[in-house]
Amino acid sequence: MTKIMNEDFLDVLQDKGPATIVSINGNPASVVNTWSQYINVVSDDIILIPAAGMHSIEQDFEKDPKHELIITIGSYNYSGTAGMGRGYHIHGSGQFINEGAYFDQMKAQFDWICTVLVVKIHDVEQKI
Repeated sequence: MTKIMNEDFLDVLQDKGPATIVSINGNPASVVNTWSQYINVVSDDIILIPAAGMHSIEQDFEKDPKHELIITIGSYNYSGTAGMGRGYHIHGSGQFINEGAYFDQMKAQFDWICTVLVVKIHDVEQKI
């Protein structure tokens, strides 16, 4: 089985930088931000993102049965395809939860959260 996340991607994910979450089927698309270092990797295809106010994404999910997202991350601290700077697009589908093991895990780490965005990753694409 092919791995979705490689070490180069994980390095950038753990760097201190912004992560932008886009509900691609919103009309118009909704965009929210968090910090990439807040994202927890559960497995090769599941990440957890703490949420305290991603209401626009939640509302878009009500109209999009697939709950499709693109999440962008990047860092200037790693070389990419054309010099310094490496960036990725994460394609996946999301679900907000406010109870259960994943929620408890994230609430212990981030006491300010209201929900957790659980993302099932379809693929990770290096852009730069």
